[in-house]
Amino acid sequence: MSLTVHRQLTLAVSLLALCLTSAAAAAQQAPRYPVTRKDTVVDDYFGTKVPDPYRWLEDQNSPEVARWVEAQNAVTFAYLDKIPLREVFRQRLTELWNTPSVGVPSRVAGRLFYRMNTGLQNQSVLYEQAGLATAPTVLIDPNTLSADGSVDLASSSPSPDGKYLAFGLSVGGSDWEELHVRDLATGRATADTVHWVKYSGIAWTRDGKGFFYTRFPAPPKDQVLTAAAVNGKIYYHVVGTPDSQDRMIYERPDRPTWYVGASVTDDGRYLFITLHHGTNPENLLYYADLADPMHPNIGAAIEPVNTSNDAEYAVIGNLGRTVFIQTTNHAPNRRIIAVVLPDTAHWRTVVPETKNNIEAALVAGDRVVVQTLEDVQSHVRMYDAAGKLLDTVKLPGIGAVEGLSGRAGTPELFYSFASYLAPTIVYHYDFASRRTTVFGPPRPKPPFDAAPYETRQVFYRSKDGTRVPMFITARKGVTLDGSHPTILYAYGGFDIATLPSYSPTVAMWLEHGGIYAVANIRGGSEYGEAWHHAGRLDKKQNVFDDFAAAAEYLIKQKYTSPKHLAIHGYSNGGLLVGATEEQHPELLAAAYPGAGVMDMLRYQKFSAGIGWVPEYGSSDNPEQFKYLIKYSPVHNARAGTCYPATIVTTADHDDRVVPGHSFKFTAAMQAAQGCDRPILIRVETKTSHGYMPTDKRIAQLADVWAFTGWNTGMR
Repeated sequence: MSLTVHRQLTLAVSLLALCLTSAAAAAQQAPRYPVTRKDTVVDDYFGTKVPDPYRWLEDQNSPEVARWVEAQNAVTFAYLDKIPLREVFRQRLTELWNTPSVGVPSRVAGRLFYRMNTGLQNQSVLYEQAGLATAPTVLIDPNTLSADGSVDLASSSPSPDGKYLAFGLSVGGSDWEELHVRDLATGRATADTVHWVKYSGIAWTRDGKGFFYTRFPAPPKDQVLTAAAVNGKIYYHVVGTPDSQDRMIYERPDRPTWYVGASVTDDGRYLFITLHHGTNPENLLYYADLADPMHPNIGAAIEPVNTSNDAEYAVIGNLGRTVFIQTTNHAPNRRIIAVVLPDTAHWRTVVPETKNNIEAALVAGDRVVVQTLEDVQSHVRMYDAAGKLLDTVKLPGIGAVEGLSGRAGTPELFYSFASYLAPTIVYHYDFASRRTTVFGPPRPKPPFDAAPYETRQVFYRSKDGTRVPMFITARKGVTLDGSHPTILYAYGGFDIATLPSYSPTVAMWLEHGGIYAVANIRGGSEYGEAWHHAGRLDKKQNVFDDFAAAAEYLIKQKYTSPKHLAIHGYSNGGLLVGATEEQHPELLAAAYPGAGVMDMLRYQKFSAGIGWVPEYGSSDNPEQFKYLIKYSPVHNARAGTCYPATIVTTADHDDRVVPGHSFKFTAAMQAAQGCDRPILIRVETKTSHGYMPTDKRIAQLADVWAFTGWNTGMR
């Protein structure tokens, strides 16, 4: 190498280092936050006075709140603009995302219905096809419904005769849906419009003339996204009539906060109605014998199956008058029972409880299909109606089944499978041949080479000695010297298991030298009902202790260190992150609480919150208030504490965890922060809790993960 070339390279490297150093210095300066007004509001909870200075941030219709959001977004985006990783992540994430994905199909009237995305479409398109190998036809392309992708195709259900498609549209991804009907022969929409549908399925009667659904009273115009969801009722809609003429089938004015849902068996014989106290898995179960499926008796008497509310009772299908039910009755890890209607007093066990939790089950063909979790890894087995084991589905490897689809009378099972290093693939299993094939059009190889990486499962001890599993994905042979930027993720609630799954963001993170860990903490369903109950109500602190112990394990084993460790979580997981960063700031460099439930004293007053009382408890109860106040993130920010760099996200149409939670938490943390680490909030528009168009999702994920990388030492 010549001296001149050497000097040019040296100068280039020096300039690059100088640019990065300058960018780092700029990005790491404490942002100047907008002034957030404090009120003198004080609530009295059974003699305990609790200030609520940011109560005004709950008002989503307030111009002052809108100005506050605009000012906060300006600070956030100015900070993100200075992070070199941001554009690198956005470009790479776009490349990784741009690969086709296929949803699990369902067979109705001999045809297959499913969603598929070519890669970067803002929403997946709904298709139908006649057979496994025939070409698909577009039914609904939701990308044409709105120029900005704000109208979400939230649900869809073809009629049993294949004549109609009922589908739900949601503005901004709100939980509110408006149901419409399309004639599948002509492709034209009918005049049907059903309003104020929420937390509902679409349960067609076998004759294809109408469907059952759940409707709520219309909320006040200025509270559409915040009014508490109470007094839901079951209605029946006849195609071709206005929803004002829909017949009310079932209501429970004595249980206004309970969720009510309807389903119809594949043969059209039985209507089942479930009542849940909020998100509690325990439920009441009723049925109505519709008699002749082609001339159903919509007004048939509704009879009880079980009304003790002592366990979960989930109907998974029927074979004639024999109905199969998944239950936790005398089986914390679930069992499958059979009831021969109308004799609801006598049950028989079909698939007994084992040490492994039943995660899902259904009746497909003439068999009962059961998915179990064995140390958070999926297994699928098939039984006959008497409970005899017929077959075990050979899965592609260590990972998780993300969906099961089958119907009574059809000869097949569809399921999807994924792992942390392998994208989701949909499979078709033929009962007769026991042959498994990949479903869907050929897909190109993803632009991610997984070969250099591996996922290992470890077990660690929580504060009280409980053994907790965790998956760690990293480069093979990674040096354990504490130097690696690491993201630790968990959920921990609502009886929901966190299963292995593929994400382009994780692939991107691994490519940049990061480590990704997922802790299967208490509160979920990983080990059955007992695992859930050990992380709810007054046991919620176990969840935070499990998460902190996972962080301590990663540090002790030298995967990472406190200056390189970040925690991520969303929704209930956002609460987890908010509480953990307040309780253990010394363990962390960065935190991402996405759309978290942050005000544990007032959450039940808004939208879906009333349904979470069985999970969290309520500040309206003096005993439950005592433990809620101890961890509520809005109320536990301690002034002068050096908290990890934090980026909060929420959405303006989030009517599940209303934005006020994130607004109040951000204000409290900004006021309390005792060091230069940033506390930022990113508020997205025309999106919701669970819905975001692909372009906005990529942009937000790139921002969040670049923020995380930058504040954990990734360059």
